[in-house]
Amino acid sequence: MPAITVRNLSIETHRALKIRAAQHGRSTEAEIRDILEKAARPESRIKLGSLLAEIGREVSLTGKERAAFEAALERDRAPVEPVRFD
Repeated sequence: MPAITVRNLSIETHRALKIRAAQHGRSTEAEIRDILEKAARPESRIKLGSLLAEIGREVSLTGKERAAFEAALERDRAPVEPVRFD
């Protein structure tokens, strides 16, 4: 697992982190991990799956387009004969 060393942290900042960690009932290291996780990966970020689902909802296929799409799916599901080298 990756590790990070933070140098030249002020005494005041270190003390504030220790107090904050104690208020949350965890170690200073766990508190710093939580702060970094929330900063680097905020809950409000757009997730790829959600974005793709939204794009799919915005795209509406006509009956003809949907039939062509379903035909292509059926074709892709059809069994394929393996290549023979006789």
